[in-house]
Amino acid sequence: MTDPAHETLSSPLAAVIGAGPAGLMAAEVLASAGVRVAVHDHMPSVGRKFLMAGRGGLNLTHGEPLERLLTRYRPSSPPLLEAIRAFPPAKVIAWSEGLGIETFEGSSGRIFPRCLKASPLLRAWLARLASLGVTIHPRSRWTGWSAEGGPSFMEQVAATPQATILALGGASWPRLGSDGLWPASLPSRSVRRWEPANMGLEIAWSAHFSSRHEGTPLKRIALTFEGVRVQGEAMVTRHGLEGGAVYALAAPVREAIAGHGSANLVLDLRPDLSAKEVAARLAGRPRAESLANGLRKALALPPVAIGLVQEGLRAGGAGIAPMVLVKALPLRATGVAPLARAISSAGGLCWSELDAGFMLKNQPGVFACGEMLDWEAPTGGYLLQGCLSTGVAAGRSALAWLRRGA
Repeated sequence: MTDPAHETLSSPLAAVIGAGPAGLMAAEVLASAGVRVAVHDHMPSVGRKFLMAGRGGLNLTHGEPLERLLTRYRPSSPPLLEAIRAFPPAKVIAWSEGLGIETFEGSSGRIFPRCLKASPLLRAWLARLASLGVTIHPRSRWTGWSAEGGPSFMEQVAATPQATILALGGASWPRLGSDGLWPASLPSRSVRRWEPANMGLEIAWSAHFSSRHEGTPLKRIALTFEGVRVQGEAMVTRHGLEGGAVYALAAPVREAIAGHGSANLVLDLRPDLSAKEVAARLAGRPRAESLANGLRKALALPPVAIGLVQEGLRAGGAGIAPMVLVKALPLRATGVAPLARAISSAGGLCWSELDAGFMLKNQPGVFACGEMLDWEAPTGGYLLQGCLSTGVAAGRSALAWLRRGA
């Protein structure tokens, strides 16, 4: 991250509030230019949500072409898209490898660290920040602004910084620190209400199906909603579905449920086969064979997929052909998982509050970045990419601000 073209400043003080990926990245940008940086976080240790996200394999970013990657972000705010263009996936990869954490691209296009974990990367990152003189203050909850105009912290006294970067996070996984309470300390700001993002959907399974298949993965399936088709995987839950294929459609599905009370999706259980191929394979099965055996032998469907076809038959009547349900099983979502169980959140500080450099329009020297801003993206590396890119953007703008005042 250190850019030799940056001249060293005469060590002004900057405060970063929030020690998630966005805040740490902003701190690194500033400290690499010689700025004394203090990072405050209300949790006992830093990066808790980051560490949890990496338990199943950390998605650093995504390898698809940049212009396509940019379409994954909602709303498509110009400052957000420009931040990602300025610090795109290639630079995220170079930054990771500069920390000694090699990466690789998976078959899905996702970029992972070779260790597949977040903890080695975080350790290397914190070591770099320490070498740059960054100080980290845990159990330091931001409570608003002091009489002098600087940030104030519960039961603590802090020097008034010349620049402040807010990286306060969203409102999902509150036990890990993203409790979404910070809008109360920004009462005059326009903040869009929190909503769950990358969350599960509620679907009314039968008691038999739910009890038998809860927790079972659905692999190599495709989901379609309003003409948008996503291939991937999902997981049956007691009350519906969750997983990558679901999360990719979460935003429009959430909006449809909010507006109409439900959303109708279509599930393809064998996206690798055409409808004609499915029909031909099933037509060749013995008449005396049970439906479950026919689906298993002809199409290699696992028990959970067979159970879904049987769910469709029960819901739609005996007149529906099983071959139709294999390729186009209707699913009616009537709700979404609550915010506390969502992977990320939609809503936050409105873009209208910021200038193009991520500075609050009515509060010079105060910048914002990361999940606290009003944007959302699916899982698969897009979330972390957005946090890192906006952290870099806020850090660079704060650095320019400090230089102007130097």
